[in-house]
Amino acid sequence: MRVANQSVVSRFLGMRKFLLFAAACFSLAAVRVRAEVVHFPGPGGIVLRGTLVLPDGPARPPAIVALHGCGGPFPARDRQWAELFAAQGHVVLFPDSFGSRGLGPQCTIKTRVAKSDGLRRLDAFAAAEWLASRPDVKDGGIALVGWSNGGATVLAAAGRAADQPHGLFTAFVAFYPGCTGISRLPEYEPSAPMLILVGERDDWTPIGPCRDLAGRWAGRIRLIGYPDSWHDFDAPGLPVRTHGGLPWAPGGVAHAGTNAAAREDALRQVTSFLAAHR
Repeated sequence: MRVANQSVVSRFLGMRKFLLFAAACFSLAAVRVRAEVVHFPGPGGIVLRGTLVLPDGPARPPAIVALHGCGGPFPARDRQWAELFAAQGHVVLFPDSFGSRGLGPQCTIKTRVAKSDGLRRLDAFAAAEWLASRPDVKDGGIALVGWSNGGATVLAAAGRAADQPHGLFTAFVAFYPGCTGISRLPEYEPSAPMLILVGERDDWTPIGPCRDLAGRWAGRIRLIGYPDSWHDFDAPGLPVRTHGGLPWAPGGVAHAGTNAAAREDALRQVTSFLAAHR
């Protein structure tokens, strides 16, 4: 199987299509969904850019902050979840941690400016507080959802800490996060219920450390492992490919691609989880 470094770049370049989608309306199951590009204050005085997705009807809690992975915005996957969440009445904000700082894809970068436990964590707080301040966001808190590096950011933001906005988050969802660092912190405690979804075959962010973490917090963290699934299993229509030059993957090489059955189950599991933790 050919090693493909270029795919993470092409996914990032697809951000233009996602931002174009933000200026338009589209439909899902007869539900109209609206989206727009927004700007809001971030850490250190930076202005963060994001895509705000609004349901056509009344909003229902929780509102959702959705965090991209190391490749930046991923239009096919982002659109899928934006449509699903908004069709269910959720207001969704997709902040762009990399583009807002003039950064390109970070998957092949060892030393990163915007780290999951650093600036990206603070971006998540800023996005959630801005979202909660909007008059069209119902009471009921914010759910933080993330994929890959965004999933690792979810784990970092979920840990109880003095700078975490008190009572803001009601739920956390992390898709194939890197759990290794967090699982080694004896003082780590998630501040709200968490759902972690990982492919059993994931060789980029292996499931083992996530099992360890979930085992420590069995009453707070639910882990779902999907057999025969790799990284990005929930991205629609993505053939499984091998990616090289990945400094954060064991051995520097990993697989990524869709598993249709796992994807469909993940759509249901996340829907159910968010409905139970409003």
